[in-house]
Amino acid sequence: MNCLWRIAAEQKARTTYDNILRLCNDPDVRDPIKFLRQREIVHFQRFGEALREVQEDLDAKNFYCCNPSFDKNCGKRNMARGRMSPPAGKRMK
Repeated sequence: MNCLWRIAAEQKARTTYDNILRLCNDPDVRDPIKFLRQREIVHFQRFGEALREVQEDLDAKNFYCCNPSFDKNCGKRNMARGRMSPPAGKRMK
């Protein structure tokens, strides 16, 4: 997924900035690096929020089917989510 790639890139940039901060003592270098590191943290948070929203939207539109001869839990309560598994061919809301 493209958003996961972007999240990983933000984390890699943050790690790079952390490494620079560990090696450098000059305040004229550290201050801009701290700003860039903070910006990467905010980007990481925003991409994560966007990814969650997209996943929730996709989950809401998901079409679930089950085959009772194959899926032993078809139509039974899904204990992990506290919901009933939908009957074959039915959309879950």
